[in-house]
Amino acid sequence: MRRTLRNTVIGLLSATALAATPWLTTPATATPQTAAAAEFIDNFDGPAGSAVDGSKWGYETGDNVNNHERQYYTDGTKNAALDGNGNLVITARKENPADYNCWYGRCEYTSARLNTAQTFTTASGHVEARMKLPQGQGMWPAFWMLGNDIGSAGWPNCGEIDIMENVGFEPSTVHGTIHGPGYSGSGGIGAGYTLPNGAKFSDDFHTFAIDWAPDKITWSVDGNVYQTRTPADLNGNRWAFDHPFYLILNLAVGGYWPGDPDGSTTFPQQLVVDYVKVTGGS
Repeated sequence: MRRTLRNTVIGLLSATALAATPWLTTPATATPQTAAAAEFIDNFDGPAGSAVDGSKWGYETGDNVNNHERQYYTDGTKNAALDGNGNLVITARKENPADYNCWYGRCEYTSARLNTAQTFTTASGHVEARMKLPQGQGMWPAFWMLGNDIGSAGWPNCGEIDIMENVGFEPSTVHGTIHGPGYSGSGGIGAGYTLPNGAKFSDDFHTFAIDWAPDKITWSVDGNVYQTRTPADLNGNRWAFDHPFYLILNLAVGGYWPGDPDGSTTFPQQLVVDYVKVTGGS
């Protein structure tokens, strides 16, 4: 793939993967409250402008030097709020009213990143979200998962499952990828799915999903399966997807893979999420 350090969005703590990244504010070790059969659903019902359900989602805040993203992730409702029509809207803005500092100086953008590290994990199941993606050079929305042992095992040993990633210069294509020991970063194992007839993922809502069994992960878009991965694909490396993972939703601005916004990119940009659900989990 044309990505380089997608995974280093991730730091030592609860939301991502590289131990050298100090910007996360979520504790490293979560104690998720899961039942024997792991089920999760959020339809994002609530008044316009209200925050996400804190019993389901937590915020990550800060910047990301390792992946060279340009945004500062905030908490509260400025960059992540319900729209009153059953959607969560994650908004990337070209502004910095709070005078946040990023790895490159004064931050140019703000956005949001949410996870279930403290509230929900699963080790299998059907994981799905219906979303309408942003558009424009430098935009990088993602729906993905990390192993909940990241605080002890580190990344990539904890494993990472990218259910959906999109980079703005590919408006019609999304990517699904796994990362683990020996197959991480630009060596992640995955494939892309492209909409027919030149349609763009920013034009309408689409459903992004995986079906995850102990030794197999299958990716689909709108029910169309486009990739299946098993331990046989790993060239003898360890299958890192045999333990609980948590969910992540974020909208990044810039970075090694998508490149930075340019004069053609308009703001604000929005990742609109109709629902997230996990069924048949364990």
